[in-house]
Amino acid sequence: MAPCVVIPTFWTRRRLRVRDGLLNIFDHPTPIDADGPLPRCLRSLEQVEGLEKVIIVVAATDPAIEYQAEERVREILTDFPDIDALVFGPAELGSLHRRLEQLEFADLIPGIGLTGYGAVRNVGLIAAAVLGCENVVFVDDDQIVKDPQFLHCAEEGLGHEIGDGTRVLAKSGFYTDEAGTYQHHAKPHWADMFWRQDDAFNDALSIVAAPPRIQKSPLAFGGCFALHRDMFCNVSFDPWVVRGEDIDYVINARMHGGDVFLDGEWSLQHAPPRVQSEALQFRQDVYRFVYEHRKLEFAKSQVDLRQVTPEALEPYPGAFIGSSVTWRAVVTAILRGLSHPERGRYFRVAREAVRDAALYARENCQNYFRFQRRWPMLMDRIWNDIALGSLFTGERRVDRTAITGRFPVVRDD
Repeated sequence: MAPCVVIPTFWTRRRLRVRDGLLNIFDHPTPIDADGPLPRCLRSLEQVEGLEKVIIVVAATDPAIEYQAEERVREILTDFPDIDALVFGPAELGSLHRRLEQLEFADLIPGIGLTGYGAVRNVGLIAAAVLGCENVVFVDDDQIVKDPQFLHCAEEGLGHEIGDGTRVLAKSGFYTDEAGTYQHHAKPHWADMFWRQDDAFNDALSIVAAPPRIQKSPLAFGGCFALHRDMFCNVSFDPWVVRGEDIDYVINARMHGGDVFLDGEWSLQHAPPRVQSEALQFRQDVYRFVYEHRKLEFAKSQVDLRQVTPEALEPYPGAFIGSSVTWRAVVTAILRGLSHPERGRYFRVAREAVRDAALYARENCQNYFRFQRRWPMLMDRIWNDIALGSLFTGERRVDRTAITGRFPVVRDD
């Protein structure tokens, strides 16, 4: 069976406005009245050999536009009749949550939803399990597939052993720009003297050009990411990491005895829209790295987990999840506030966000471990689930009138 392709797509209101939330913040959501990058992604998939099922998970920055976003995606899909697509929106999520309650997994519902990168990816994994997909390939909606052999390349080595006897159960490709470049070459700003994120990222990505073709990696690219059933049915994404859920998955896999590999011959083109706010993205990174540090520290007390250290994840993300992350974030926020246009947002990061990030990490780092311990049992129960499968394949229809607020008018006589 060909792998399921899962495409998370993120939407926002017509009037693009930068929000101050956490899990409902996405790097570049599409305004509800625009097409955004999704049609371009789907068009590139049309020429991919072996393409079968495509699962499109629709998330929105505001619950008030969830159904509009779903309808917008369905409109876009009318231009691609040859793509066998399942649109997973709030109606399907409601059916899934009710099924989880029936199967006595209601405690996992907070980590399976359309809010937050990790929760959205978990939805994609569950939908794939319901459909009986042995392999899942994630492609983000702002990616362009150039190689007709993309899926064949994704499956090369997946599920098989490499030279040291390790099975490759999770594999990442990498992103390139239009020129085929895969590393960032922007000149570092002086305000980032304690936050050389691009430099560390480039150092980690240097393994692309080094043999062997498939090797263990400290990073992953969620928009070019393949997971074997034996991995995604046993290890979930973390719903409480606010950003960088793909690299966080590397940590999760290692904690549970696995690894994520990088394939130096598997890539696609990344064509992202402009980021809403660099200051807000930095804020999310602060929350993310502080959370990861706390998560690794908490994991030391769990006797059933393999210990993962920041040093083992060098040069990236290891350089940003050690004990120095807090003071480096404060200093960088102040320096950027002195030199960048969004000075108010940067100063708020220094004054409030770093403190709040530590509080968020303390309150939530245990959540993932409770969630993860139940994940394999859920995936075993949900695999090829008949009740949900009939909905996802179209054998039964979801009555959307009762969940979109479009009730008939009732008049008093």
